[in-house]
Amino acid sequence: MNHGKVLVFGSGISGISAVHLLENKGKAVILYDGNTSLDIEHLKAQLGADSMAEIILGDLQEDIMDTLELVVMSPGVPTDISVVNQMREKGIPIWGEIELAYTYGQGDVLAITGTNGKTTTTALLGEIMSHYRKSVFVVGNIGNPYTTAVEDMTQDSVSVAEVSSFQLETIHDFRPRVSAILNITPDHLNRHHTMEAYIEAKQNIAKNQTEADTCVLNYEDEVTRKFGETLQCQVLYFSSQRKLDKGIYLDNGNIIYKWNEEIMLCNVDELQLLGTHNYENVMAASAMALAYGVPVQIVRDTVRTFAGVAHRIEFVCEKQGVTYYNDSKGTNPDAAIKAIQAMNRRTLLIGGGYDKDSQYEEWIQAFEEKVKYLILLGQTREKIAQAAKKEGFTDIILVDTLEEAVDKCVELSEPGEAVLLSPACASWGMFKNYEERGDKFKELVNAL
Repeated sequence: MNHGKVLVFGSGISGISAVHLLENKGKAVILYDGNTSLDIEHLKAQLGADSMAEIILGDLQEDIMDTLELVVMSPGVPTDISVVNQMREKGIPIWGEIELAYTYGQGDVLAITGTNGKTTTTALLGEIMSHYRKSVFVVGNIGNPYTTAVEDMTQDSVSVAEVSSFQLETIHDFRPRVSAILNITPDHLNRHHTMEAYIEAKQNIAKNQTEADTCVLNYEDEVTRKFGETLQCQVLYFSSQRKLDKGIYLDNGNIIYKWNEEIMLCNVDELQLLGTHNYENVMAASAMALAYGVPVQIVRDTVRTFAGVAHRIEFVCEKQGVTYYNDSKGTNPDAAIKAIQAMNRRTLLIGGGYDKDSQYEEWIQAFEEKVKYLILLGQTREKIAQAAKKEGFTDIILVDTLEEAVDKCVELSEPGEAVLLSPACASWGMFKNYEERGDKFKELVNAL
């Protein structure tokens, strides 16, 4: 990097963290956000009294662009908007926050992407690694920006990073020692526009990997299976449907790792996680750890005790014989399908939220005889209701608030049934993020 200024685009948690890191490295930084309604004083407070960063809101003047040596994009900012295209035309390098963290970070990176299952797999792998190494950081899209950990890293550190398609659009040298693509189904098409662009972004995770590295892939996902055939690095597949000659697979309820010999890791009944999709997450995390060289016993002990992550088919409580689950992280239909499939009893399902241009028919089809009522709220409620009726499901209730949805569930549920919040939609418009939505649900349920 030469001696121009670095512009951090986006003032959310990743942007603030990127500014801190750059200033620690002696860079002159501009924090930029197109949103003019933001409070500059609040942003200054977030940056801290020591920060010298300039803050610009609204339009970005061309003469400012001419002073830049680098732009660091926050994941929430689209990379194809006109101001970014303008910077690209000027030849200014455009990095994501993970590229910045990787450039300044030390040690090895284990990185996970995929449409669904990322957070559970990342959290589990982080847990496994912490039993193997002293210096472990769980970072990325999991709510802890990668850049926040950089200053504490050493050569012996291991970073376990959840990376989204948004973050992978802007990598250059980012090279995980072990990577994983868990699955690829339609999501974020409002951002990527085409399925091809979305797939390409996900596949970037392995683009710099060499023969010394490993990529873990889902054998049952046609896109990832074919992708594995094109890679230079070692490929390790996992499967919940069949035995593999090499890899990790589910066989009669046993998770088996097979390389030179078959090693039984555990039986699924020993796990605290529900559903086939979670068994796949366990297989992916285990495969990554084993590829990195973690002893089998550490993997075995950790997967058996791991209790899952908040907001992902999270058991909340039992009230009046009814069990409540929070799956607020089910922000797309495919994730929500997995949640309903994991339910082992009659379920009242709360769904709806912000529309990401998703289609809901397959979700409805997954209900089978399991869903008693579908309670819908948010921007998508009418669209989902129409899709449900088209599929022959008519036990639908439209509500205006999450409070009203929970009240309806209390009124209509019977002992032995479950209530599941699994929206199949983003939270925006009603809540700041899926965490706030999930926390609100838990608060309402615990107060019953």
